[in-house]
Amino acid sequence: MTHRLPPDLRRTVELDPDEALRLLSSVPLGRIVFPIDFPKWALPAVRPVNHILDDGDIIVCARNGAILTAPTEQADSQGVAVAYQADEIDHNTGLRWSVVATGHCHLVTNPEQVARYRAALRPQSDRGPDHVVRIQPDLVTGIRRAVSD
Repeated sequence: MTHRLPPDLRRTVELDPDEALRLLSSVPLGRIVFPIDFPKWALPAVRPVNHILDDGDIIVCARNGAILTAPTEQADSQGVAVAYQADEIDHNTGLRWSVVATGHCHLVTNPEQVARYRAALRPQSDRGPDHVVRIQPDLVTGIRRAVSD
């Protein structure tokens, strides 16, 4: 059994965007932060979703009636401002990483892309996603808690 490393043996490292996206692609689940009551209130909501990466974009699924669906359907050409976060934590050692991507999302409407993404996304239930959403990150940041040199 591995034991938690003492704080003096760990350090925090800022990740460059490429490394952050590589780590994001290594896990299947993250959290999307998006506005509810869009555009009137823009109160934040957070939902766990499955994701894949496609050429730097984050692809997630949404169901009809889900609170993510309404803002993306009502969005203008710029899309809906969102944040996407994923992480991985080793509870035994205390080592971890966290990535946050901020940008805009749009519904994917191309039938071939929708079919391809639906097949690639691992649904959280037996019923597949009704909608596929593309997040185009404008800013990608991340940190890693690593073993000190």
